[in-house]
Amino acid sequence: MARRNAKKILVILSEYGYWGEELVGPLHHFDQRGYEVVFATPNGRRPHALPPSMDPTYIDPPLGKSVTSEEVAKLTRQIDESDRLADPIDISGWVPERPYTADEDYLRKLEAYHRAVDLVAQELEEYDALLIVGGSGPIVDLANNERVHQIILSFLRAGKPIAAECYGVAPLAFARDWEDRKSIIWGKHVTGHCKEYDYKDGTGFLGTDFVMGPPPYPLEYILRDATGPDGRYHGNFGKETSVIVDYPFITGRSTPDSYLTGEKVVEVLEDGLRRFGW
Repeated sequence: MARRNAKKILVILSEYGYWGEELVGPLHHFDQRGYEVVFATPNGRRPHALPPSMDPTYIDPPLGKSVTSEEVAKLTRQIDESDRLADPIDISGWVPERPYTADEDYLRKLEAYHRAVDLVAQELEEYDALLIVGGSGPIVDLANNERVHQIILSFLRAGKPIAAECYGVAPLAFARDWEDRKSIIWGKHVTGHCKEYDYKDGTGFLGTDFVMGPPPYPLEYILRDATGPDGRYHGNFGKETSVIVDYPFITGRSTPDSYLTGEKVVEVLEDGLRRFGW
């Protein structure tokens, strides 16, 4: 049950598979604090956890060990089978799509688009923070999703916390104001899935039989470029955890950082934390 005056969090999940702990970890802290959590997916379809993230015997190739405990596997299965994720917000039906420049009556359509985006921003005022959950799925339907970018930009313009984990950090690099097209993390300190953690083979997704070798892009390289000369990507390879807070952004490197990411979101919201991890 949500507490009186509890925070409200919007959580975006991929429809092509999220990594269980990267949802379970932050949710642990949100639920503990009595926050209201609302889920959203690109097309309103129910999200599901990637099978390896529910299997404690699965050995993560780059790390050479299991990254899922029995407890986390159980918690992931519980939420994956519950009704909690059954009816997410349909982002495609909520956030408008920017018209093509070749569209007939483009100017009027662009004006209508901006009016609709402003209305979405007003609706987002009821939320206190945004979380984008990681896993391989975001590579497919979140990274270059302009509707997701608009949600991110609305939180940014409102000065509200924006958290992202693992490959869920990619949309932060690609979310850009249409005028200057500079990444919103330019000059910021962030973390995200480091090169050493990338699979060499077997990057898979739900809802498709397409299994590729390594990810289609090394997120670390994108984040290094997107943060520019005055920002910095922190891989912290060799350290057990890597979570960076450079307000308004809270970024977690990968699966082992999930609980800490949630903890830092709470500290940002309740204790005024503005910098951590660098």
